[in-house]
Formats: sequence, structure tokens, C-alpha cells
Amino acid sequence: MTELTKLQRELTALLPETELRFWEPMAKHTSFRIGGGAETMAFPKTREELANILKASNLLDCKTAILGAGTNVLAPDEGINGLVICLKDCLAGMERLSDTRIRVMAGVTMARAAVYAAGLGLSGLEFAHGIPGTVGGGVYMNAGAYGGEIGRVCRSVEVMDRQGAIRVVPGEDMGFSYRRSVLEESGDIVISAEFLLTPKPEAEIKAAMKELIGKRTASQPLDLPSAGSAFKRPAGGYAAALIDQAGLRGYQVGDAAISRKHAGFAVNLGVATAKDVRRLLEQVSQIVYEKSGIRLEPEVRIW
Repeated sequence: MTELTKLQRELTALLPETELRFWEPMAKHTSFRIGGGAETMAFPKTREELANILKASNLLDCKTAILGAGTNVLAPDEGINGLVICLKDCLAGMERLSDTRIRVMAGVTMARAAVYAAGLGLSGLEFAHGIPGTVGGGVYMNAGAYGGEIGRVCRSVEVMDRQGAIRVVPGEDMGFSYRRSVLEESGDIVISAEFLLTPKPEAEIKAAMKELIGKRTASQPLDLPSAGSAFKRPAGGYAAALIDQAGLRGYQVGDAAISRKHAGFAVNLGVATAKDVRRLLEQVSQIVYEKSGIRLEPEVRIW
């Protein structure tokens, strides 16, 4: 048995009731299927448990990262020292608040939230049905697809600061813009989100969701590990079109490649490393810049 590190021993002592895993492979928790071991990964089940974990990390002054479904994360090959707090499937639950409002916990996937809303005859989350990330991650980065985005239907967000204190932030104060929110600066953690939706017949909502899933399946490389769109949409254009025009469809570094099915996606062909993906993104960005004068920025969160 590998001897525990000082941090692992201290966290075990401070958090005897919390599920902790040591040297947990990040590749098991990211959609790229890439990443070495996290020194400690914690899986809180409640707000209170999350607050206790944060207080323990503050007491020990350890590096702490928050992980949802890992669908927009590139984790390092060498692993991560410190503590990773995984919220997917941990902060769970959904409830109807009124005729038009629902509350969804941060660890629920966007797809489940969309299905739940549809079952209530509430429209507005159809775009989220094919997004594999969690509601927490979706709120954090204002996730969107097919003309819809979280910021348009988010009425308020319950957040926890790094000291474990909870407050509610109105949607208009979340600073939602293209693929960002104020949480990027504040470092606060999404606990739950309240969505304001529109009544509509369930059959119509489900038909719309089915149509969007069909488009996604037809156009995206869902059969290969990826982190969704590799680059942010640049002003006045589309990343996929610029990459295609630069002749980079299928461009490969190691086992990381630009998808042949959708030029906006970087995929893992089998045994890609984080280094492969980083080099791929850097080279594609540079070649596109040389050919078009437009600099592409990664949408993937590079840890």
C-alpha cells in the first residue's frame, strides 16, 4: 500500500464522514479521458459537507479545484497535487417551485434538468438536452447550444464562497456573457440554480429536444472522447469554419486530433495526452491566425 501524504492523512482526520479517494485518475472524471491522479478527491453529498470540506482545505491551506462532470476540462498528465472536489452526482435533486420556476442542484446533468423541465411542460432548457455537463458547470460558464444559453433562463443562483458561506445571486447580477459569468472572478461555487421557464405542451418540447439531439448526433463526433467545442466563437465568425478553411480538419498531434466530422472539436483518438491536446490547440490557433488574422482562444478549461 502506498503511504499517504501529509495532506491525505490530515484530510482523513478532519473529514471522517466524507468520501475521499487518493490518487484518483482524472482520466476517469473527464470526457477527454485524459489526466493523472488527483492527490485527494472529495465527493460531498450535501451543502454542509461541502462547507466542511472547504473549511478543512482553508485550515490546511491546500490547493483546491472544483470539478463537475469534467466535460470541458483538460487535466494534466502528471496529475494534480492538493484537493479536487467533485460535485457531479453529489449535489443532486430538482424541484418545482411554481408554475414556471424550477430549482436544480449543481450536480445534476444539464440533460437531466432538460428532461425534468419537459416532463413538467416547461420550455426553455431544450438546448441543454445534449450538453453533457452539470448545471453547476453550465451556470459557471453560461453554457449554450443551438441559440439557447443558461443566462437567458437563469433567475437566480445559490452559491457558496470558499469559506463555506452561502448566498443567493439574482440572475441579473451573474454577469452572464458569452461562455462566462462573474463566478470566474469570484471563485464561488454553484450549489443550485433557479430557472424561469415558459409553459408549453410536453409533446412540443420533447419534439424540439429530439430534433436538436438529431442535429448533434449527425454533426458531432460523439463516438470519441472530447471536451465539446475546442475553441470559443470569435467575433464575426465561427471557429469550425476558420479551422476548416485553414485545411486543418483531421490535423493531428500525437493521438489528439481535430475531428474529421466537425472541425470545431478536438478529439482523443485513443491514447492522447494532455500535452498532445495543448500542442494541438496551440498549433491550430497559430495556423488559423496566420491564414485569417483571427486568433482562436480555447474554450476547453486547461488545468
